[in-house]
Amino acid sequence: MSKPTVLIVEDEAPLVTMLRYNLEKEGFQVCEAGDGEEALVQIAERKPDIVLLDWMLPLVSGIEVCRQLRRSPETRARLRAVIRRAQPGAAEEVLQFADITMDLAAHRVSRNGKAVHLGPTEFRLLRHLLRSPGRVFSREQLLDAVWGHDVYVEPRTVDVHIRRLRKALNAYGDADIVRTVRSAGYAIDRPAH
Repeated sequence: MSKPTVLIVEDEAPLVTMLRYNLEKEGFQVCEAGDGEEALVQIAERKPDIVLLDWMLPLVSGIEVCRQLRRSPETRARLRAVIRRAQPGAAEEVLQFADITMDLAAHRVSRNGKAVHLGPTEFRLLRHLLRSPGRVFSREQLLDAVWGHDVYVEPRTVDVHIRRLRKALNAYGDADIVRTVRSAGYAIDRPAH
């Protein structure tokens, strides 16, 4: 699959450099235009997947470029298709492990076909653990992934939410699949028999 192409339409070189660097790092192919006229030519020739457009441009304004893109049926319909391509399966992603099914779109979790009721934090915690079954995550890694870097939360908070998650998952007397690894962290694993 070829990389999605982003056209940066911006007349400030330092900004273009920064955007190009970040987009290429994320796996996009980047082309650029310094004014609105050049942008319209590039769009017609290259048919980029995404256009990052500055409003204040020389020659043809960003607003006018945008109007022309919206008028053309060819460019108007592309964004949805690109978003679907960029996140294959994100819209209907279902995580499954052992007897647990997690439907991310519907925000539902079930175990052996029975609904599991989780709070938003437990849901995010389970989602993170289910994406890498068997992998042990430290409390710090879980804090970053589930609560985010900017939130200050005690590492002990993770234990509280893991306890809640366990309780919800084992509500029907099923075997515990959340494994605690002493002084290392937690993992989702097949229960030891």
